Amino acid sequence: MEGKEALSMPIIYLSPSTQENNLYVSGGSEEYWMNRLADAMVPYLDASGIRYTRNTPDMTAASSITASNRGSYDLHLALHSNAAPEGRYGQVRGILVFYYPGSAKGRRAAEIMAENLKRIYPIPALVRAEATTSIGEVRKVRAPAVFLELGYHDNPDDAAWVKNQLELIAQNLVSSLCQYFGIPFLTPVPERQAVVEVYWGSLNIRSRPDRTALILARAYDGARLKIINQWQGWYLVRFGSVTGYASGDYITLL
Repeated sequence: MEGKEALSMPIIYLSPSTQENNLYVSGGSEEYWMNRLADAMVPYLDASGIRYTRNTPDMTAASSITASNRGSYDLHLALHSNAAPEGRYGQVRGILVFYYPGSAKGRRAAEIMAENLKRIYPIPALVRAEATTSIGEVRKVRAPAVFLELGYHDNPDDAAWVKNQLELIAQNLVSSLCQYFGIPFLTPVPERQAVVEVYWGSLNIRSRPDRTALILARAYDGARLKIINQWQGWYLVRFGSVTGYASGDYITLL
């Protein structure tokens, strides 16, 4: 999305781990806890207007790559936890945020995520973004990609951090996505119904809360909207199949 205006609100491919045999030292598997994290992210993605497609636990890394490449995504985000090499079981901590070395967008997303994760991880110095060509979900996907290794699941302290801080990590990751896409990070609120009130012309629904942002759709007087959220003088709305921002000056809540 760098260098050109988005044609719609952003969409990501969300790929939590499918590795059910990678066990956490305190119980559960990498697949289980990364899917729990994805579950926790969903309300914040919805609240902030970020669309997503998500893999399923019965898929593999290869089928997740294939599914991602079938679509047109602004970012591919893989959620994983790490394991120490043989001989160092339980002794290693830290977060690695991988990106492909030839991807400027992937690097930017990874660096944003790493910087923000430093604010919530107990040892900020052990969080870093790193280029790699060895991970398929970074190398083989068409979209800019970030592959997260959120701590070491064989380390008791890291395993406990992931399990006990799922909500905080979810908020942090979606906030980073919003920063990357240049849109506000919003927390979930109940949806409301609304109606457009304009005396002439139409209400522009835009890709960002900015009067210069791209117009995604136009809603005429009397049109019904669903209000997803609010930011300053703007509403995040759903109008038919379109999600975007509209000025609150021309919307009446029902």
